[in-house]
Amino acid sequence: MWISPKFKLLLIKEFERLKAEEQKHIGWNAKRELSKINYRIHSDAIKNNLIPKELTKNQINFVYAEEADVLNMALFGMTAKEWRDRNHNLKGNIRDYATMNELICLANLENLNSVFINEGIKQSERLEKLNKIAISQMQILNDTDIKYLYKNNLNE
Repeated sequence: MWISPKFKLLLIKEFERLKAEEQKHIGWNAKRELSKINYRIHSDAIKNNLIPKELTKNQINFVYAEEADVLNMALFGMTAKEWRDRNHNLKGNIRDYATMNELICLANLENLNSVFINEGIKQSERLEKLNKIAISQMQILNDTDIKYLYKNNLNE
């Protein structure tokens, strides 16, 4: 401060900017980790129940992608390819742009889909069940967010 009040203000602003950037990065990492939580459970269910031994590597990859799109359709209402076609200017995939609530729901859907796969439920039935669950969970998660934000605004 004794050097220059203007310099002190600049220093404070820069510190705040760096802290905000750090928080964005932490949030992004948390979102990515959240999206990976049930990946292993889901992929093992696919491997153990849906992939015959005689498929090629490309065919196996197609089965995994198709199952990922079951989850995408249930939650987002579109496949990964449809999202890319609509958002060709964005890098990454549909899940990179999902909200925290969507990622929580997606992790839940991944777990449930693995249970449904293990139970031998056919894909069309799984998609229908998962979509109903996604709608219900998103309503709950979004209502919870609204109440939380409203409560915080009252305290300020």
